[in-house]
Amino acid sequence: MAVGMTTALVSVMVGIGIQSGGCISGPKTYLAGLALFGVAVAAFGLVFYASGIFLEDIRIQLGQWMNNATLGGFMVECVRLGAGILAAVLVGRLGLCFRLVNKKMVTDSYVAPVLDFFSRYRLMLAWLILALIGLYRISDIVLGVISNVFYQDLGFSKSQIASVVKTFGLFMTIAGGFAGGLLSIRFGVIRILFLGALLASATNLLFMVLAFYGHNLFLLYVVIAADNLAAGLASAAFVAFLSSLTSIRFTAVQYAVFSSLMTLVPKLFGGYSGTMVDAMGYPAFFFVTFLMGLPVLILVGYCSRHLDVAK
Repeated sequence: MAVGMTTALVSVMVGIGIQSGGCISGPKTYLAGLALFGVAVAAFGLVFYASGIFLEDIRIQLGQWMNNATLGGFMVECVRLGAGILAAVLVGRLGLCFRLVNKKMVTDSYVAPVLDFFSRYRLMLAWLILALIGLYRISDIVLGVISNVFYQDLGFSKSQIASVVKTFGLFMTIAGGFAGGLLSIRFGVIRILFLGALLASATNLLFMVLAFYGHNLFLLYVVIAADNLAAGLASAAFVAFLSSLTSIRFTAVQYAVFSSLMTLVPKLFGGYSGTMVDAMGYPAFFFVTFLMGLPVLILVGYCSRHLDVAK
C-alpha cells in the first residue's frame, strides 16, 4: 500500500480520534503533535503487518468455506486495514488522555479540513465526490499492475518493454497531459474529466486486441500510444478537478487526502490482478477493467449537474 495513501488516511483518522479533550501549551506543541502522528503511523503499520500473521489461518479457512480463496483473502485484507486504522485512532486517544496534543492545533490541522469539505458539498454530494475520486483511476491502475507481466508473456524482451513502454510511453503521457490541460481550459474541466475517464477505459480494449495478435511490435506502439495519451489527458483533468474541490484555507491537507484516496481502492483491487488473470485469462481481464471504468462516467455526469466549480 502506498506510503502517501497510508499517512494521509491515518492523519485524518488520528485527527478525528483526538478532536476532543485536553491540550498542552508552549513551543513544543507542534513537535508533540508531529511525534504523536509518527507513533500513530507506526502503530498502523505494525498492526497491519502483525495481523497478517495472525489471520493467515482464518484467510485459508474462509477461502475454503466460501469456495473462493481470492474473495476470502480480500475480506481479510479489509479487516487488516480496519484494524490498522483503529490502532492509529487508539494512539490518538491515548495522546489525548495524557494531554500530549493541543486540541485546537489538531482540530485546525486535521478535523477542520474534513468538516469544511462536507459542509461545502453536503453529505450526499460529498460522498459521491469521494467515490468519484476513489474510482476515477481504477480502470488503468488495476490493468497497470499486471501490464509488464503481460508484455513478457507475449514474448517482448525487456529492452523492447523499456524502449516502448517506459521511454515512448513517457513522452505519450506528457503529450496527453499537455492536451488535457489545453482542452480543460478550452472546454472546461468536467467535460475533459468525462472524456478522460471514457478514453482511459476504452483504451483497455486495445489490450484485448494485442492479446489476440500476440507478439507484434507495431501494435504494441499503437496500444501504448493510445493508453498513455488517454492516461495523461485524464490525469491533467483530474488534477484540475481535485484542485477545484479544495478550500483555500485547507488546500494542502485536502489535496493530500484526495490524491491519496485516488489510489486506495484501485491499489486494493490491483493486488488481485494476477489472480484475476489466472482465473479468466488476459482478454477477459482486460474487458473487466474496461467495465470497471463505466461507473466513473455515471459519477462524473451526476457531479457535473451539482457542482458549480471545475466546469
